Amino acid sequence: MRISVWNDLNADEKLSTLARPQALVDESLRQSTADILTAVRRRGDAAIREYTKRYDGVDLTDLQVPTKDMKAAWDALPIADKAAMETAKTNIETFHTAQIPRVYEVETMPGVLCRREPRPLESAGLYVPGGSAPLVSTLMMLAIPAKIAGVPKRITITPPGKNGKVNENILAAGYLCGVTDMYVAGGAQAIAALGYGTQSIPKCAKIFGPGNAYVAQAKAQISMEMGGPAIDLPAGPSEAMVLADDQASAIFVAADLLSQAEHDPMAQVICVCRSQDFANTLSGEITRQLKNLPRKNIAKQALKNGRIIIAPNTGTMLDIANIYAPEHLIVQIQNPENVMDKIRNAGSVFLGPWTPEAVGDYASGTNHTLPTFGAARAYSGVGVESFMKYITVQMLTRQGLETLGPCVERLASMEGLEAHRRAVSLRLKMGGTYE
Repeated sequence: MRISVWNDLNADEKLSTLARPQALVDESLRQSTADILTAVRRRGDAAIREYTKRYDGVDLTDLQVPTKDMKAAWDALPIADKAAMETAKTNIETFHTAQIPRVYEVETMPGVLCRREPRPLESAGLYVPGGSAPLVSTLMMLAIPAKIAGVPKRITITPPGKNGKVNENILAAGYLCGVTDMYVAGGAQAIAALGYGTQSIPKCAKIFGPGNAYVAQAKAQISMEMGGPAIDLPAGPSEAMVLADDQASAIFVAADLLSQAEHDPMAQVICVCRSQDFANTLSGEITRQLKNLPRKNIAKQALKNGRIIIAPNTGTMLDIANIYAPEHLIVQIQNPENVMDKIRNAGSVFLGPWTPEAVGDYASGTNHTLPTFGAARAYSGVGVESFMKYITVQMLTRQGLETLGPCVERLASMEGLEAHRRAVSLRLKMGGTYE
């Protein structure tokens, strides 16, 4: 990881130090993704099978996973694994149940009642990454809040393994978390299937879930189409930033950085620290821990995009964090709670030495589907409200319209919209048969 002293960098160098990997915005990536979306829209299941053969080396027959397979996988799961998944499920349910929105009503003026009512989405497409690291936790983070929100169709789609089947642990999690339907497909073609629908896979109102650069690009493109699905948030390869003072444990910091680096070669990890001594110690600790990491080849590639930045004080550390807007922000400084009100841009924050980012990935209760690539400046992570929309309602009495009507008539006249004005004036002139 490259070490930089923040105050020695000019403005352009500071921007480049915090830049994300450029491969994520490559033009060839955009075009390849667009081609996949077009093919799936036009040819449906046939295109899904074609791309699965090309990219996964698998010949798919049935795209849908039988429900009995999910139950069988759960029944066959070792007791210890069941217990771990059930603990995570309980914590995720507890945290997300507290998020259920309420109906609220306000009388903005006498006789004018305005109300806002939540409604669950009719369907949600839940993309669960597979491949070398089938993300059981992602299924839980999406399916549990979707169910709490009341979404009736909770449709999971996930890539096949080399044997052409869905990972057994993902199947088991699907059963535990109440997935209504599960399908086999990965990458941009899976996002296309959820967005357009195919002969086998139903179209969904909104698409959720993280993924590689192709998945992120597919979600971005398909959500911009007229009549297309909504998406949860921009969520590409994982990223983490650690703020560490000289009292922080370099062992803990290195472990947190590597836990993100092992996700994906395009993942990015950054540590902002206070001294050259800590930077050197951390660099050595990363090298030491990397040696026996099973996914060290992936982590090594990710570390090429990594940075260690030396900042002069805590205020500058926080400024850097807010500029970068990390998916995960790990705060290992003295009295970390004291700086929380100064953190404006982050997907999820992990305070103190005993809060590894991994607890949020799996089982603390918060959601791990978070905005990346700087999207934390404007987006929140997934929650129950992500699976809901809102309807506003208004109801006026005769008295209410008499009070508010002249205001509406005047504003309509200012805009030159006579029919709008008359919709009020005719009522006031003619009266009504009921209040």
